[in-house]
Amino acid sequence: AAAGLCPYRALLARRGGALRAFCGSVRGLAAGPETHFGFQRVTEAERREKIYRVFESVAKKYDVMNDSMTLGIHRVWKDILVHKMNPSPGTLLLDVAGGTGDIAFRFINYVRSVQERQLQRKLRHHQNLSWQEIAESYQEDKSKSLGDSQVVVCDINKEMLKVGKQKAQHLGYSEGLSWVLGNAEELPFDDDKFDVYTIAFGIRNVTRIDLALQEAYRVLKPGGRFLCLEFSQVSNSLLSRLYDLYSFQVIPVLGEVIAGDWKSYQYLVESIRRFPPQEEFKAMIEDAGFFKVDYQNLNSGIVAIHSGFKL
Repeated sequence: AAAGLCPYRALLARRGGALRAFCGSVRGLAAGPETHFGFQRVTEAERREKIYRVFESVAKKYDVMNDSMTLGIHRVWKDILVHKMNPSPGTLLLDVAGGTGDIAFRFINYVRSVQERQLQRKLRHHQNLSWQEIAESYQEDKSKSLGDSQVVVCDINKEMLKVGKQKAQHLGYSEGLSWVLGNAEELPFDDDKFDVYTIAFGIRNVTRIDLALQEAYRVLKPGGRFLCLEFSQVSNSLLSRLYDLYSFQVIPVLGEVIAGDWKSYQYLVESIRRFPPQEEFKAMIEDAGFFKVDYQNLNSGIVAIHSGFKL
């Protein structure tokens, strides 16, 4: 009888193994598809949580570390981005993953400068005005220094936004500036709302880059412009080797010394290596619906500015 039961036991064992395998696959689906966190393999949910913790950890030292890691050159790269944007008074900008306000403050400064030049040209063409009339006109236009321009800073991380707001208060930025907690993959804004969308050193930390690009397209007005500043693939082989040496041997050490956080900066270095090279990212932007997509390499491709238009 025992011998007769063996085939049934074997059948049950096989069914049990199949059931366990099925349950395991269901649990895998529940956890979400796999992706990468630096050089680690993780689920999408795990990646989002880990990245949130990284930026929560580095928020207070973020600006200091940017200066240390890039020897201050990140400031020049951001200036180039805003000059490429060339915003005019009245421009409505969405800066995504811009928690500490670097792009927003540059945008405000740039628009104020344009407005100031326009005001000076206007007054030069009115030579017959009295001194009092010139002063009154100057004060009236000066009070509208942004010319209805607005910049909305959107970031998923509360700590980064907190740092940005503190900087804005300290530096005296208030007019034309607002802060919104939001996810690049699911933006809390209406369709066709913004003239320009920028994201600087943020898109490689987005779990689903394709969704972020689709959202950028959705919220831009027809004729609106997408601009992305991001670390990219170095074209010079010698510089590439030196850059790798600096990235992996120096930057995590700086993170430990300045921010007390080796792991976060190790991830940031690894995330750069996992980001698509220029041509591949260009194709992704085109797949999202953008036209006239191109890119400009800076410092031999250490970073690149990608640009596209919604038509």
